[in-house]
Amino acid sequence: MLHRFERTISVLGRSQRTFECYSRHVAAIALHYGKNPLELDPEQIHEYLFLLQQRSKTPSQTYFKHTVYGLRFLLKSEGLPYEFLHLPSIKHEKTLPVVLSKEEVWSMLLHAKLLKHRILIGLLYGCGLRCMELRSVRLQDLDFDRLQLRVVRGKGNKDRYVPLSTHLVRGLKKYIEAEKPVEYLFNGKPVVQAGGDFDSRYSQRGVQWAVKQVAQMAGIKKDVHVHTLRHSFATHLLEDGMDIITLKDLLGHQNIETTLEYLHIAQLKSQRKFSPLDTLFSQCSPSVK
Repeated sequence: MLHRFERTISVLGRSQRTFECYSRHVAAIALHYGKNPLELDPEQIHEYLFLLQQRSKTPSQTYFKHTVYGLRFLLKSEGLPYEFLHLPSIKHEKTLPVVLSKEEVWSMLLHAKLLKHRILIGLLYGCGLRCMELRSVRLQDLDFDRLQLRVVRGKGNKDRYVPLSTHLVRGLKKYIEAEKPVEYLFNGKPVVQAGGDFDSRYSQRGVQWAVKQVAQMAGIKKDVHVHTLRHSFATHLLEDGMDIITLKDLLGHQNIETTLEYLHIAQLKSQRKFSPLDTLFSQCSPSVK
């Protein structure tokens, strides 16, 4: 069953990471009921999904979504229709991302006490990396001469190159000299994976904790996550004059529509929004005249 599940996901163009993610969520529901997930009846499926909904702020949150998608792929792999389970469709809510100001990013860099955390934040913001992409950076992916980083097998299994700032290169050289990483730039405690392989990368939870901790130390009141720095990367580049097509390639987006969402956030000089109170005060306030 597991092999058919993996084969179906692969044939449909999904990555190995997607298979591992869906497998974990399908295994969770199997452990919850103590039986093969294919033996679950619709009532049990709905009860479990309802439980996930109650745990989440919104039914579109990641855990709920991956459970639904994992079950769908499992049933497809076994040649079973999934409609009889009446799995709910997931609404993709259009919420604009949180974006930091340049001053807030600068404050995070200043308040990162560890060089490792400073480089971590520098890469997330300076290269627009996703969390998994950051964790997967290897020494061989860094090209200091050409000032670029090769992002290997990003989302959708696509490689891309992103520029490296000279400021970041100086920090990276200091970090590599001090920490002496062997394969991955950020090493963590080795974790045994399925099949007996070891994953020596810095953990996802470790990256998330570092970003949260530094944001708190910088006194930032916004809800800062790892992806917040990627959102800030995209928004600031648009505000600095980068065209939308180049930004799409740097972000590794498959569809331009995803990149266009940043136009709603960026404060472009040609389309800068302002409050009527600004013109009201300038025209009517005696103290201004």
